[in-house]
Amino acid sequence: MYPPKHHQTKDIQKMIAVIKQYPLAMLVSANEGVPFVTHIPIIYNDKTGKLVAHIDKFNPQVVTLKDDAEVTVVFKGPDCYISPSIYTTTQLPTWNYIIVHITGKITLINNPKKAKQTIIAMTEFLEHPDHKYILEKENPRMDGAINYIQAFDIEITNWEGKFKLSQDKNTQDQENAKQQLIKKSRDSDAGFIEDIYK
Repeated sequence: MYPPKHHQTKDIQKMIAVIKQYPLAMLVSANEGVPFVTHIPIIYNDKTGKLVAHIDKFNPQVVTLKDDAEVTVVFKGPDCYISPSIYTTTQLPTWNYIIVHITGKITLINNPKKAKQTIIAMTEFLEHPDHKYILEKENPRMDGAINYIQAFDIEITNWEGKFKLSQDKNTQDQENAKQQLIKKSRDSDAGFIEDIYK
């Protein structure tokens, strides 16, 4: 597994935090040696411990999404270039990042009511914390759209946290790298980044 061990985490709660903070994921699958990648929001269901999503039925990747098919999902957190100028010691340029790779098995959700519920749950999650919009079960637009999406969940079989955060540097240089990551990220991510470093 790469990166090296000191750039990996086994802390599932921190990986879940990345998934929740950065739900736009890369869904990766293959069919007869041909890779498919689609960028879609994928949410984590706290009750089931599964990932849940839906994809346009006309997306060519749908052919790869069958019950028990193995997929990889990549959640990309904050990242930035780290200049040697920020360190107190002599270093080379590098790039720091927070990324989670999930491997799992697909279960298709073909029941329209259950598929609708996944869309409602995703909307509720994405509208957090203000909830300015609530997707109602009887929304006529959703009634029309439900026939054009394939809902599914993913049973997680493997977690990989790839957190390259200058862990191999001294304490001050780690702090400087953290501040650089915060500076280059969204303002709303400052608290999240601080928590990842704990």
